[in-house]
Amino acid sequence: MNLTDPLGDMLTRIRNAQMRKRSSVQSPGSKLRTNVLDVLKAEGYIRGYTVTTHDNGRSEIDIELKYYDGTPVIREIKRVSKPGRRVYSSVTTLPRVRDGLGISILSTSKGVMSEHQARDENVGGEVLCQIF
Repeated sequence: MNLTDPLGDMLTRIRNAQMRKRSSVQSPGSKLRTNVLDVLKAEGYIRGYTVTTHDNGRSEIDIELKYYDGTPVIREIKRVSKPGRRVYSSVTTLPRVRDGLGISILSTSKGVMSEHQARDENVGGEVLCQIF
């Protein structure tokens, strides 16, 4: 299956699974997706993930979602930079999500990181998504 926006597909799968109160969700694997999931795990939005590689060379990610008192920890997850419209931000104009309660995930020259890490590293980049 050919996807034009693989990261948007993963975010939509997470959003849909949380609406259905699923404990985990599967997504096709890629380096960008695992890097974004590393940031989500470090920030405490998901429990974790495992990558399994099949015989045909394709990999699959099993994402364990996180809930608190029956409500999803991720209240809102949306894609900012899309294939049709890329959104870049310098370190001085990094967006704050809900006055610092949420995070933005950026793809920088030093790797995929949250906006807090990007400010500490003094780098800007492409704003991939926002999570609250």
